[in-house]
Amino acid sequence: MIIKINNLLEKIKVFRENGKKIVFTNGCFDIIHSGHIRVFKKCRLLGDIVIVGLNSDSSVRKLKGPKRPINNQKDRAEVVDSIRYVDYVVIFNELTPYKIIEMIKPDFLVKGGDYKKNEVVGREFAGKVVIVKMLKGRSTTRIIEKILDK
Repeated sequence: MIIKINNLLEKIKVFRENGKKIVFTNGCFDIIHSGHIRVFKKCRLLGDIVIVGLNSDSSVRKLKGPKRPINNQKDRAEVVDSIRYVDYVVIFNELTPYKIIEMIKPDFLVKGGDYKKNEVVGREFAGKVVIVKMLKGRSTTRIIEKILDK
C-alpha cells in the first residue's frame, strides 16, 4: 500500500501493540533489478511488516543528476508496492530518510551491500542494522550504462 507517513505511523502503533516486528529499507528503486528483490526478500525474512521509503523525484534528481529518475515517483511507488515482500511504500522528499526512520524506529533497518553499518543513515533509531550482500554487477546505473552503450 502506498501511504502517507502520518497514516503509516498510526498503523505502526497498532502493529507494535500486537507484537509485530517492523522492517524498513529505502532507495530510489528507479529500475528494479534482482539486487533490489534480494533486499526486499531479506526484509520479509526479518520481520512482519516491511516498509519501503522511496525517494521522491526531486530527491532522486539531487542525488543522481538531472537525467534521473528514469521512472517517475508514482510509477516507481506502484512497482515497489506490487512486490509481494513489501507491505507499505512511503515517499520522502529529503535526500535521506533520516526523519522517517526517526519517526518509525524500525526493529530492523536494511540496506544493500554498498553500505557499511556505520554509514547507514538513521541507524541510531533502529533496533538492528542489516546489510544485504550485493549481487555483483547489479545496479540501476549499470543497467542505464548498458542500454546507452548499445
